[in-house]
Amino acid sequence: MKAKGFAKTAAEFDARFDRGEDIHELTDLAKAKITRPGRKVRITLDVPEALVRDIDAVRERIGVDRGALIKIWLHERVAQEQK
Repeated sequence: MKAKGFAKTAAEFDARFDRGEDIHELTDLAKAKITRPGRKVRITLDVPEALVRDIDAVRERIGVDRGALIKIWLHERVAQEQK
């Protein structure tokens, strides 16, 4: 069977992945970049109890722990601010 080559768009990649194709054939791993986070730093935040309850309601709904959810939100906001 002839290889189809690399996906030209993200939509094509997604469609081919959804069909169960081997995605390793669709990407050029030679150009892949591995990013490693730097040293972890602990921070402490004092937040209102009501906010913690609201955060916990979201995290229970989507099934992640509180710390993971807060890290995701912080990362998304920093990325948004950097644009």
